[in-house]
Formats: sequence, C-alpha cells, structure tokens
Amino acid sequence: MQPGGYTHMDRRSFLRTSAVGGAAAASTTLAAPAYAQGNRTLTMVTSVPDGFAIFDDAAQLAIDYITAMTDGALSFNKMPAGSLVGAFEVFDAVSSGQADVYHSAEYYFLNQHPAFAFFTSVPFGMTSQEMANWYYRRGGQELHDNLSSLFNLKPIMCGMTAMQPGGWFNTEITSADDLQGLRFRMPGQGGQVLGRLGASVQNIPGGEIYQALASGQIDGAEWIGPYADERMGFQEVTNTYYAAGFHEPGSALCLGFNLEIWESLSDQHKQIVNVAAQAAHAQNTALSLAENGAALARLQEGGVQVRQFPDDVWDAFGAAAAEVREENMGDPIYAETAESYFASMQESADWYQIADGEYQRQRNRVNAG
Repeated sequence: MQPGGYTHMDRRSFLRTSAVGGAAAASTTLAAPAYAQGNRTLTMVTSVPDGFAIFDDAAQLAIDYITAMTDGALSFNKMPAGSLVGAFEVFDAVSSGQADVYHSAEYYFLNQHPAFAFFTSVPFGMTSQEMANWYYRRGGQELHDNLSSLFNLKPIMCGMTAMQPGGWFNTEITSADDLQGLRFRMPGQGGQVLGRLGASVQNIPGGEIYQALASGQIDGAEWIGPYADERMGFQEVTNTYYAAGFHEPGSALCLGFNLEIWESLSDQHKQIVNVAAQAAHAQNTALSLAENGAALARLQEGGVQVRQFPDDVWDAFGAAAAEVREENMGDPIYAETAESYFASMQESADWYQIADGEYQRQRNRVNAG
C-alpha cells in the first residue's frame, strides 16, 4: 500500500482522473491564456535558507535564467525553508497546491516513495556525470516524471553537489564498531545504511546542522563538500573530516512543479524552464567541482585533518547498502527504477574505466616523470 492508502494502480488512476478534472477547471478558473498577456510570479519553496552555497545557488541560478529568458514574464517568489513551510514540507506544499514549485533534494521524501532516492543519490551509486547520462539519455527523466505524477508533481533535475564527503566526526573511525551508537546527521538511503550499522541517524535540515553539531546534539554530520561545508563553519566545531563518502557520489537537486501549474504554462515557458534548469545544473556542477579543491586546502591550512575510511568500513557500508536496496525491491516502481539506474551506471562505468580511467592513470604517470 502506498502513501495515502492507494495502491500504485489506484493512485495513478485517481490522480489521472483528478488531473483531467483539474485541467478542465483550470481552463475556466485560472484563465491560462491571460498569462501569455502579462507577467506571472510563482511561489517557490526551498529546503535551505537563502544563500546556502551550492544548494541555494542552484535554485537562484534557475530563477535568474528563467526570469531573464522570459523577459520577466515568468518569475518566482523564492521562500526559503521556514518562511512558508519547513525544509522537509515543501513536497506536500507543492503537491497540495499550497505553493507552486519547490527546489529540494528528492531523497528527503522517501516517506512518500522509496524510489525518490534514485533522483538524488544512493549509496555506491552514480557520479555526477553518470547521473546526467542516465537522466537525460537513458530514461531517468521519464521514470522521474512517472513517479512524481502520482503525487501531482512535475520534476526537473536542477543542481548537482557532485561527490559528497564522508563528513565531519568528533572521533576517528577505525572500524565499523566505531559507528555503534554514533549520533550522525545523514538523510536518504545513506542514513538507512548507517542505521543498520548501529548509528543513531538524525535527518536534520541543512539550516540546523551547525547548531546541532556545536551543541553536542549530534556527534557528526555530512553536508555537501569542502566549499559548502567551509561556509557552514563546521571546521569551528571539529577538525576530523572524512573525504570520500559512500552515500552520495553525485547528488542531484530538483525543481518540483505542481502538475496543474506546470500544465498551465505555455509550451514556450515549459521549454525555457527545461533549458534553464539544465543550464543551472551544469553551472552548479562546475561550481561544486571547481571550488572544492581550494576550499579543502584552506580547511587543511586551518588545522582540519583529512582522513579516509579503512577498507573494512567500506565493506561494511557496501553490505548494508545492498540490504537496504534489496528490502525495497518488492515495490514495482522501485524495482523498475533501480534496474534502469544500475544498468545505465554500469554502461557508463565500463566505458570510463577503459577510457577516462586509463587516460588519467597514464597522465599522472607521464606528468610525474
């Protein structure tokens, strides 16, 4: 049984019927043609405060591009987490029509459906480029559309944090036993993996992580990467930073439109939104990857100790991740999405290994000589 008590088929049928009725009502009550004659401002709710590096940058880029490309005919009133609804309430707000569009990370909404994890990131999943390959070229967007339509939403990938580090810890992790009882902030399937390994997992909104870490409410946290983490000030609280993470090797962000609002947009404005989201996504990926190295160097100069998890901890992460994936495979939507996701990932990885991987190995060898 799915959220709200509907089976997949029942909910799909229900929302399709509702959408037809809603579209008919929109034609008389929303006066959609009038939008083409004047400006329109949509309410966007987000899951982070204004100005949060990488995350809010993606939302603001999309807004700026859309507003510019429509010459102001389509604009947004961006309402950060807590101003209209809470950080994790944006999905429900847009699904119900309380707001028009959200910008968030889809894995915040696993309580709605576990398959949403794939449209942000899953443990031992895709890198940023592999995610783009799947989403744009191997059916990811269509699967995202189908899932989100069950909740009266139209999704569009918009933003990429790239590789997320293992996080900030108040103690060194020398074995999987060190995870027992650890109070750690991590959302999504990564958090479920840590929970299986004995950690006390906290799903704390981004705007509240620093205080939770500084107050001792939690023993550690992951966020986005050196550039964003430095801006958050985590280095003021602890100096132990694990560089490579198992949980989010390439985390996508998303615009989620209320489906009736999306359908009321002109074809031109829909195309502009799609193009703007892709442009924002590319710029956001570059921002993450370009700034992380310099930020990490600054953190290290300030005394931060960069560490890597030992192999046996990685093995424990891997075993628990496989269990988390398997327990959801009885859901047909999840299973279909997982099959598509991992098939695309393997296809991309096979090529990268024999092409990019060998080139990088040879480049490092030649340049070192």
